Amino acid sequence: MTAKRAAAYSGAALLLLAWLASAAGLVRQTPEAPEPERAPEPTGTPQLAAEVHAQTLRLKTRLAAAPAPQEPLRNPFTFVSRTSAERPATSVGPAVEDAPVIGPPAEPAIELIGVAENETPAGVSRTAIISALGGELFLVKEGETIASRYRVGAVSANAVELNDLLLGTVRRLALRD
Repeated sequence: MTAKRAAAYSGAALLLLAWLASAAGLVRQTPEAPEPERAPEPTGTPQLAAEVHAQTLRLKTRLAAAPAPQEPLRNPFTFVSRTSAERPATSVGPAVEDAPVIGPPAEPAIELIGVAENETPAGVSRTAIISALGGELFLVKEGETIASRYRVGAVSANAVELNDLLLGTVRRLALRD
């Protein structure tokens, strides 16, 4: 047996003896008898409940004296009130003279507010800046579509041509001076 091995065995034995000695030195303590539970002291809960009850009664009396809401004069979700007495007699054939006249759709209010130019090696590229009535802005080039209704025809330095896809007409917008 070498000296290193003997030193390792003796060191391990000393650690084991120290651990056992420390465990023998511990004394078990018996738990003390728990104190009997005391009844919780009242914290004013009955007084708080009485105050809430009084406030509830006061609110009920105020609500009873409040004016009742009125029936609305008009229902915004119906155009005409329909009753069975007002209903016209149904006819077997369709009434041609009662058919509503449908005209062309109204043109939306749009305005050309500017034209932007960008010089490229291929030439000048122009972008039309168009404002719609609802506050929308469209930045369009030739061939693009506006609001699914107009296709941009030609964009010049101060005007733009719009082809109406519904009516098949051409609408020209020019810059204001």
